[in-house]
Amino acid sequence: MPDDLADQQQGQIPTNLRLLVLLEEVAKAGVPVTPTALKDTLNLPKPTLHRLFNTAEAEGFLQRDIDGRSYGPGPRLRQLSMHTASAQRIRTVRLTILRSVAEKIGETCNIATPDRDGMTYLDRVETHWPLRIQLPVGTQVPFYCTASGKMYLSSLRSAYFDRYLSAATFESHAPHTITDKAALKAEIEATRKRGYSTDNQEFMEDMVAIAVPILDDRKRLVSTLSVHTPLQRHDLASLSRHIDTLRGAADELSALINS
Repeated sequence: MPDDLADQQQGQIPTNLRLLVLLEEVAKAGVPVTPTALKDTLNLPKPTLHRLFNTAEAEGFLQRDIDGRSYGPGPRLRQLSMHTASAQRIRTVRLTILRSVAEKIGETCNIATPDRDGMTYLDRVETHWPLRIQLPVGTQVPFYCTASGKMYLSSLRSAYFDRYLSAATFESHAPHTITDKAALKAEIEATRKRGYSTDNQEFMEDMVAIAVPILDDRKRLVSTLSVHTPLQRHDLASLSRHIDTLRGAADELSALINS
C-alpha cells in the first residue's frame, strides 16, 4: 500500500504534505509555537514533528524564537508571503486603491509588512510634488521610530511587546526619535487606544507620517497603510485630518486579502 494512502487511512497527513501543513499552521498561529503545541493539531509522532521543524529551520522557512524552543516564520517563508501578496491580479487592485488614496490626500502612500528587524515597503504610490521623500519598495525601516513600525508594535500582545522593549536598542534618527523605553511604551499604548500611529519627525527630520492597520479575517495586523509628507506641506495635525480616508482604504485592502 502506498505510504500516502496508509497515512490517510490512519488519519495522518500524507507524507508529501506534512511540511507544507506544518508551515501553514505556524503562519496561522500568529505567534511563535513549539513542536509540542502542534502535536495534536498535526497528529504526527513527536520525532517526526521535530524532524520537520529541523528541516524547515535548516532551509530558512522557519526561525527559532528568542526562547530557543519555539519557532516563527523564517526569511524564506516571509519572502514567500510577500511574493504571494504581490501576485499580479491582487497587486493590480491593491495599487488602484493605493493610487486613489494618494490622489485624495495628495501625498505619498505606502503599504508595509512586518519583517524580522523592521517594516519592509511592499508597495508605494508617489506624490506628484517635486519635493518628496525617497523610500523605495523593498526599503526596510525600524519599528520604533516609524508610523508603520509603531502600528505593528501596537498590535503585539503585551508580553511580546515587553520582550521586544527589553531586548531592543534605540538610536536617534531625527529630532524627535523616542529612545526612552518608558516613553515608547506610553506611545504604543496611546497608539492602541486611538487605532492609528504617528511619526512626528522621529525617523527623518522634517517628515511626518500616519499609519493604520490592514487586518486579516482574524483581525490580526498583516500590513500597514501609511502616508508621509515633508513638514513644509503638512504638520502632524494637518495630516491626521485624512485618517478616515486611510481607514476606508485599509478596510478595502483587508477585504481584498480576505476574499
